[in-house]
Amino acid sequence: MTTLSHTVADAVTVTRRNLIKIRRVPDLLVFTTLQPIMFVLLFAYVFGGAIGEQDTGIDYKEFLIAGIFAQTVVFGSTFTGYSLAEDLQKGFVDRFRTLPMSPAAVLLGRTASDVVNNAISLVVMGLSGLVVGWRIRSNPLDAVLGFLLLLVFAYAVSWIMALVGLLVRTPEVVNNAAFIVIFPLTFIANTFVSPETLPGPLRTFAYWNPVSSVTQAARELFGNTNPQFPPPEVWPLQHPVVYSLLWALAVLLVFVPLSVRQYQRTTSR
Repeated sequence: MTTLSHTVADAVTVTRRNLIKIRRVPDLLVFTTLQPIMFVLLFAYVFGGAIGEQDTGIDYKEFLIAGIFAQTVVFGSTFTGYSLAEDLQKGFVDRFRTLPMSPAAVLLGRTASDVVNNAISLVVMGLSGLVVGWRIRSNPLDAVLGFLLLLVFAYAVSWIMALVGLLVRTPEVVNNAAFIVIFPLTFIANTFVSPETLPGPLRTFAYWNPVSSVTQAARELFGNTNPQFPPPEVWPLQHPVVYSLLWALAVLLVFVPLSVRQYQRTTSR
């Protein structure tokens, strides 16, 4: 019977395998980091001229970066589904099945390695943000907590994408399916504009959208807020850290067992 220690050891091995793949195929890392740089530059200089401090309460570049962070780590989590579908398609999962390893280890290793990918993206985006004028105005501990919250939320979303990758099993379809869902989820939020500028139904959705709470939490932890422009009087944005963690916990409680069960079904065929 597989013990917890064996599962963790197997997961570490799979994580190492996935990270070695990035080192051997550097194109993956290059294009993963180019996209956030492009978003930072485009939004900072294209939207920055149209949206000023009077709309957000702070310099738009400081308002923007937390939203770019949230959008990028959520999109980065789709790599989990894409990679699992690719491994299924190329037969790597069949090789794992022949080994005496825990079924959960493949998924744990995959999601853990994608946390590393997202961490690298955050570092690149942070440096890009500093270049365009973003600054962290809180203390170092709060700033670290802001980055950790983004990674925790992205890790939870990775498990949703893992289930999608196991169900669809075609990398191209995983990308298309994820884009259809995640694109509106990250734009109908407070990522790039204040929710008050949205029409009624979309505004309500943005208030309760977990991407909005993650973004708001990151802004507060980075010190990129103005007390004269408080968040809307809705619970998720008044308590963004708690709401974001509750969402992450709920997603993990639901999708970790679903993904492991689907993996066992897929590999037993």
